[in-house]
Amino acid sequence: MSKSTKMAPKDAARIQSAEAKQNGGAVSKGSFAAKAQKAAAKK
Repeated sequence: MSKSTKMAPKDAARIQSAEAKQNGGAVSKGSFAAKAQKAAAKK
């Protein structure tokens, strides 16, 4: 069984920012960045 680590909001924001820069400002629904943001919001 693997350990789970909580996603901090600032980490999710950093991931989302990096993806948005690569995709001309867009973050796709269902992307890793979107999932990270969702995980951070569950805190």
